[in-house]
Amino acid sequence: MDAVTLRVAPKWQQLLAIHISPEGGFSFMSLSLAAGLSALAILIIVSLAAYAWRLWREVERRKAFRAAEIARANQNCIDSLSALSQAMVERQVDMIEGALRCKVLLDIIDNRLVERDAWRVLGEVQSEAESLHTHQARRELSPRERHREDLVREEIAQRHDGRLHLAAIEIQAFCQDWTQAISASSRK
Repeated sequence: MDAVTLRVAPKWQQLLAIHISPEGGFSFMSLSLAAGLSALAILIIVSLAAYAWRLWREVERRKAFRAAEIARANQNCIDSLSALSQAMVERQVDMIEGALRCKVLLDIIDNRLVERDAWRVLGEVQSEAESLHTHQARRELSPRERHREDLVREEIAQRHDGRLHLAAIEIQAFCQDWTQAISASSRK
């Protein structure tokens, strides 16, 4: 095997401190270069750690913001449920309309809430009233069709009246318990 000759300019030889050993091996890193590269590596690691910490803080901030948004949305639903259930108890609103709106609000908070025994009637009313027209579609019905749907609505309301009334009372109690729990947790 032929020997390879390494020729380095004198200024580079001093900077790199190339040492050729008698066995033919060589090393080419000076102490200042090693210290400089080590400092650079430490600087990069510290910078990456600072960036990771900043990202972690941003994730935590977003989690807190999301939790606050959910709490605010839930409180808005509770306020609406409280007013709506009060209107249902006092018979100031159509029971079918109230039941449908209560179910939607409870689903927003947690869709498992309507599985409670007292509130299952809300799901039953929703499935029975599913075929009835609402909003603009109801306005577009002829007076005869609208009257026919009103009769169906009244029949559903009469059949479920007692259970809907009890569900409204249970919803009011739920809203009061929720508000008290939130107030107690915010005082801590």
